[in-house]
Amino acid sequence: MTNDQVYAAGLLNRALDPSTQPPEIQDFLRAELDLLREFVAAGARLLDVGCGTGRHLRMLADRISLGVGIDYEHSYIAEAHGQVVDPRVHFVTADATLVPLRSTFDCATCLTNTWGTMTDKVGVLDEMRRLAPLAQTRLLSVYSLDSIPPRREWYRRLGHSIAEETDDFLMTNGGFRSEQFSEARLRDLIGDCTIRKLAKIGYVATF
Repeated sequence: MTNDQVYAAGLLNRALDPSTQPPEIQDFLRAELDLLREFVAAGARLLDVGCGTGRHLRMLADRISLGVGIDYEHSYIAEAHGQVVDPRVHFVTADATLVPLRSTFDCATCLTNTWGTMTDKVGVLDEMRRLAPLAQTRLLSVYSLDSIPPRREWYRRLGHSIAEETDDFLMTNGGFRSEQFSEARLRDLIGDCTIRKLAKIGYVATF
């Protein structure tokens, strides 16, 4: 199976169930939400790339002037529409390397290592730069190498034990491939950026 097929089978919703998450994963997710509240200013126009079922835009709906979430998995977009009823928030099924939007945003995010599951990472960055054109208004959160042990356990709980492990990625027996990053690799891929630790197992990069 590919990542597309694994996501279509509902992996995201099961992964977001706290009962499946080791403590290190829970800490990362909480730190990510705190960071997002800090990063997105009141009244901002926000683009969320790889939005899944819209949980981040749902959390921020009362403070943004416009929120658009994009995801290639249509079932997640359909679920997001059902969960977020706010005229300021919209969801679009789209390829993150070919976003069908011309308007620009105050900030763009790609969170919870979603970028680490994408094939054309540079293409995604290019679209984030196009749609949020000001420097330091684009934010990625990704896993570091320290995430490997808790992710190995997390995926096992989700029925995806590890079939292949390298310094760059974990591949499960169910076909799910998720990458992790060193600071050096992040800088090679992103270019000019600011990187800091997020909880004990991740990084946040702004560019």
